[in-house]
Amino acid sequence: MQLGMVGLGRMGGNLVRRLMRAGIGCVVWDRDPAVVAALAAEGAEAATDLPDLVRRLAAPRAVWVMLPAGAATEDAVAQLGGLLSPGDVAIDGGNGMWKDAIRRAGLLREAGIDMLDIGTSGGVWGLARGYCLMIGGPAAPVERLDPVFKALAPGEEAAAPTPGRSAAADPRPPQGYVHCGANGAGHFTKMVHNAVEYGMMQAMAEGLELLRQQGSEAVAPELRLDLDVPDITEAWRRGSVVASWLLDLTAQALAADGELSGYSGRVGDSGEGRWAVQAAIEAAVPAPVLSAALYSRFRSRQEAPFADRSLSAMRNAFGGHLEPK
Repeated sequence: MQLGMVGLGRMGGNLVRRLMRAGIGCVVWDRDPAVVAALAAEGAEAATDLPDLVRRLAAPRAVWVMLPAGAATEDAVAQLGGLLSPGDVAIDGGNGMWKDAIRRAGLLREAGIDMLDIGTSGGVWGLARGYCLMIGGPAAPVERLDPVFKALAPGEEAAAPTPGRSAAADPRPPQGYVHCGANGAGHFTKMVHNAVEYGMMQAMAEGLELLRQQGSEAVAPELRLDLDVPDITEAWRRGSVVASWLLDLTAQALAADGELSGYSGRVGDSGEGRWAVQAAIEAAVPAPVLSAALYSRFRSRQEAPFADRSLSAMRNAFGGHLEPK
């Protein structure tokens, strides 16, 4: 089996490496010739551009686009619409907008080309741990490409079996990949996944701040507690209800530097949290935690914003409280 990969960044390159380990041939292309050459040295087949990548694949072809959401992905999928043939499959594996996936799939369908939108979770650890895949699109290409998904997924050994799950249930989710539904379902599911991730991260960060600040001068001397946050997170990893991979990674960072002094405190967002909050509004679904986590990320990127200065001005105006800078 062959797969073409367009975009060889932090995710795309490691997807190819994991596939090659499973014996799946990969034809690769990126605008950076250096990263193409590096993967070619590891066994991938290098293409010089997108048309060359398509020519090197045997029909029925499958081309996975792993590029940033937006113009880059839009352009690549549009080009594939003119290069692929009926029966071929184009895959958008980035963090794309689910409505875009529905639209693009409709355009490709007119040419007889299938499209899959695949939410891909695993980050920089995916090469070793495997990737959780959330797949949207028609059933036939999903079934045909099952060896690809199985090679990328973590496998059943990544987690203990779920008590009570029927033996007759779909065997793919316990492997770490799921066919979520029609086009758009993969990216919608990944969007919600990332919004939940925002909320989990924010809750953990606020809890760690509370532990740390209980020993500060803001607390009455008789109530101060000198809590060792790295040791607490290390203990939480074992047997606690909040044990998780996020906690594992947090404990690792704290073990290296208990003050986390190498981090700025600024936290970006790549779009999924915003889209999830928008989807919640459109469906009238209360999502206060997801919304608050997104707004906290916005706040982390501000320094003495105009809103805070306005608050300071109002308090000084009616109460004579002028806070020092």
